[in-house]
Amino acid sequence: MPRWLLPENISDVLPSEARRIEELRRRLLDLYRSYGYELVMPPMIEHIDSLLTGSGRDLGLRTFQLVDQMSGRTLGLRADITPQVARIDAHMLNRDGVARLCYAGSVLHTRAASPFASREPMHVGAELYGHAGLAADLEIIELLVRSLAVAGCGKVRLDLCHVGIVPALLSLHGPVPGVDEEDLYALLQGKDQPGLAEALVAAPAALRDALLSLPGLHGRIAVGGAPAGIGARAGGDPLARARRLLPQTGPSSEALDRLERLAASPMWLRWPEVEVSVDLADLRGYRYHNGITFAAYVESMPFAVARGGRYDDAGRVFGRARPATGFSLELRALADLQPEQPPARAIAAPWSDDHALAMVVEALRASGEIVIQALPGSERDQQEFTCDRELVADEHGRWIVRELKQG
Repeated sequence: MPRWLLPENISDVLPSEARRIEELRRRLLDLYRSYGYELVMPPMIEHIDSLLTGSGRDLGLRTFQLVDQMSGRTLGLRADITPQVARIDAHMLNRDGVARLCYAGSVLHTRAASPFASREPMHVGAELYGHAGLAADLEIIELLVRSLAVAGCGKVRLDLCHVGIVPALLSLHGPVPGVDEEDLYALLQGKDQPGLAEALVAAPAALRDALLSLPGLHGRIAVGGAPAGIGARAGGDPLARARRLLPQTGPSSEALDRLERLAASPMWLRWPEVEVSVDLADLRGYRYHNGITFAAYVESMPFAVARGGRYDDAGRVFGRARPATGFSLELRALADLQPEQPPARAIAAPWSDDHALAMVVEALRASGEIVIQALPGSERDQQEFTCDRELVADEHGRWIVRELKQG
């Protein structure tokens, strides 16, 4: 095997793509800072029991594990950053009241999420701790929508769900005999009606009917008091249908109430480019979520470019359960949507140990210019910059910038 080959679904990031990723990362972190979010940088590696807290089987299968030669304990290379930020909020910061945190970094997956996905995605995200009210969910969703606008995504479809509905149904009627809960979630999120019907044969009739209805409870909804529009699903608003088909008791009814209050917010009227849908079987993601969740889709991408939601109990194992909601974006996927930019303009300069030249070059760079000094013998090197000006000495020996003749 050639030494330069990389593992499957792992790739280098070359200059032009790296520049797009880095510039987008900076714009997003600046956006989050303008909302009061503080940057944290969790480590790439942690003890495995800390990384996988409350996350379910899927995250465990995606996490690379190894033995620490210093302690003998099992370590994991992070496959998700949210549990790490929950640990920081609960144990390291230990603040009272609201905490707003953001992050940007790579994660590593043992298996790719899809055939063409990277196993080293770059995640950027924001998390809000310490507020259980709808206002926190609205702020996080607003920040997500503005993030996608910064990335130039144009039209966005946002799918809403509430992962508390299935646990509410199971607590009301008891577990499904002979069916593992993770397998049940996989059938629901895959909208596998035949497989779901077969798995629920021994379930109580009320539970079976409710679970079988979930994959069909999806479609565009009315938001902010506006009509659902042409894209609304035939048969009516999915939340209204959910009221008819699901038990209207306790947590299940409260989950629908919260989704309806979220949909009624006037903030949606500010974003005509956002189409809002509900999908009550969209249970993808990790098991630490326990409330409203959402996934964002954009044109030309077959998978969600962002996911998020509420995960109020994620910090419990670290000693402090706190209300929490947040989201993460796949930075490399969003960078791929950025339009190609022309090469950056630069100034060509000769190599010399002339002190006056060095001072001029330093001043130009301090003012924001790109100055490329050609090393002896490398005047024609290829690069991603366009040198449209050059530094030359005038008749008095002063270094000046002049337009470079093209061709």
